[in-house]
Amino acid sequence: MRWVIAYGAGGPSDQFARLIGRQMGARLGQNVVVDNRPGGGGVLATETVLQAPADGHTLLMVDNGMAIYSPALYARLPYDPDTALTGVGLIARFPLILIVRTENPIRDWAGFLAAARAKAPTFGSGAVASPQHLAMEYVARVARFDATHVPYRNSPAALQDMLAGSVDCMLTDSASSMGAIRQGQARALAVMSPARIPALPEVPTLQELGLAEAEAYAWMGMSVAAATPPAAVARLNSALNQAVASEEVAQVVRNLSAEAVPGDAAAFNAQMRGEIARWRPLIRDLGIKLD
Repeated sequence: MRWVIAYGAGGPSDQFARLIGRQMGARLGQNVVVDNRPGGGGVLATETVLQAPADGHTLLMVDNGMAIYSPALYARLPYDPDTALTGVGLIARFPLILIVRTENPIRDWAGFLAAARAKAPTFGSGAVASPQHLAMEYVARVARFDATHVPYRNSPAALQDMLAGSVDCMLTDSASSMGAIRQGQARALAVMSPARIPALPEVPTLQELGLAEAEAYAWMGMSVAAATPPAAVARLNSALNQAVASEEVAQVVRNLSAEAVPGDAAAFNAQMRGEIARWRPLIRDLGIKLD
């Protein structure tokens, strides 16, 4: 069994795939081999899966960018991810946290909003059209302030510059930001999940603060070719949910202040349809293109 991922060895996606692959393999009675196919915004990895037999033995790790954003970002994809793939299950989702460096005099959302309406803040993210970038664009729209995006080569580089004062703020994922928050380098002002997160119980949600629709995560999941037999999808979903619920994986998820949300394939596909309806129009309104 082969699990194709669109990122190089050693990164978070690769580490999650290898960890979960071991757990799934033990339950399925098969080895799960991780196949790193970085490049092309996930196109190479996706084509690798679509060119293999649709028998449930070639898996694809997907995320917001590959499953949700790509058709709005690229004029010509060699496939339609909405019809060529079907979801197996969600692996984990990472809450997004609005942060400033601790030297910043802004203490809370009210202070941030007042400052942002007086002068457009700069915000960093790890890439153009990343979940973090688009979520901040959304917040700026609904909260009625302007903001200037400064893209970086990755999230750690963006965080480093924010901590140095080169950009004003970030709306970034828990895996990238919790270290700086715990070390007192960054201050969390709000979270973009519907409920407060256990790692930061004192930090309010943007929904509490009056932005009723403000919910976004960075997430990773598993998909297969759409022609894969439903029985094979169900078998993979069961093994994936068991793997994510294992103590080994659960500990990693907790350490990253992430959330495991077990569910069936239908729930994952419904989630993706909802996100498509929300985020693709925003991308088009912003005029973002990557080709």
